[in-house]
Amino acid sequence: MPFAFVLPDLGEGTTEGEIRKWVVKEGDDVEAHQTVLEMETDKAVVEVPSPKKGKVLKINKQEGEIVKVGEVLMTLTLEGEVAPEVKPKAEEKPKPEEKPESREEIRPETKEKPAEEARPKSVSVVGVLPEEEEAVLATPAIRALAKEQGVELDAVKGTGPGGSITKEDVMKVSKEKKPEDLYGPTERIPLRGLRRTIAKNMVLSQKTTAFVTGMEEADITDLWNLREQEKKGLREKGVHLTFLPFFIKAVYHALTEYPMMNASLDDEREEIVIKKYYTIAVAVDTPEGLMVPVIKDAVQKTIHELSLELQDLSQKARDRKIKLEEMRGSSFTITNYGHFGGIFATPIINHPDVAILGTGRIVERPWVKGGKIVIRKILPLSLTFDHRVTDGVYASQFLMKVVSYLEDPALLFIESA
Repeated sequence: MPFAFVLPDLGEGTTEGEIRKWVVKEGDDVEAHQTVLEMETDKAVVEVPSPKKGKVLKINKQEGEIVKVGEVLMTLTLEGEVAPEVKPKAEEKPKPEEKPESREEIRPETKEKPAEEARPKSVSVVGVLPEEEEAVLATPAIRALAKEQGVELDAVKGTGPGGSITKEDVMKVSKEKKPEDLYGPTERIPLRGLRRTIAKNMVLSQKTTAFVTGMEEADITDLWNLREQEKKGLREKGVHLTFLPFFIKAVYHALTEYPMMNASLDDEREEIVIKKYYTIAVAVDTPEGLMVPVIKDAVQKTIHELSLELQDLSQKARDRKIKLEEMRGSSFTITNYGHFGGIFATPIINHPDVAILGTGRIVERPWVKGGKIVIRKILPLSLTFDHRVTDGVYASQFLMKVVSYLEDPALLFIESA
């Protein structure tokens, strides 16, 4: 009996994923634990292995489809079993009673029947259809794709077996179309892959938090000079020294003094969960959208080690080779939009964290220091926090503590008690 391979539970609340690529095709032999497809879920591309050895009898879901946990991905003929012989539909012969060869042939049978029953009924796609009815041969997945692309299947000429419509047929028509609204030409882009995941997570965050953003500025001239002094030596060792490792250290020290910022809210049990570990997520821009790898055990790592880890995780994120476990378990998030020119912002909390720190573009500004106006390096900071968990005073005190560590970088290397 064929084995139905369903999408397994991928853990940590994942309920669905999008098929990115099939590695096997129908008729292929597969080994147990061999990767058979790549699936995008929870911002990462996951390699899904076959649980058993056998031959691929049927692929039930196509690339681009959204599959829920428990739905059948493919069916396998297991080792030692004989694959059932499946004849092409074109070779199937209609049953005699289902083959109306002519309208004259069925009239004698309908003379004594009501008029509505006397009408010829449509038969299966391999039989004969009345002239007034059209059969559109397309799988549910192709129909969903056509709807998504705004393509009418009646206008598509199928090139598949028996005239069935393929994915390529739909996409060809879609590309030829020039969609317009009332005001002019438009373009429709499917919300898929990483962008779809980001959209869902952002809406979830906005719906489940009472978010407020506070802003502050830090004079990081001393930190700037420290980085300039050390980055050349580290570059010779293959390390690109950015400000992020220093930001991570400053946030860690501040979190130890303001633990309510290192928490999450269990809505169901109505409990604030204060985390005794410090795992800092860092937003990384990729060609497909924002990804958020997580730095674990930041307290035990040096600036050098943090720099190397950030380089590694960022590259894996951009190559879409990052693992799910490398993107989960954050207790606080940092997003450095200043690298791309932004100054202040209102960052969206990375659910289920209760806060996120945004760092803006460092600018030279006139600054009062020691009663004199001098030119200093100024870093804009934006802290978004969940007002359900903490109040503005507490959040402002936390932000000022971060500022104090950034303005006096020597404090970053003094471990808290």
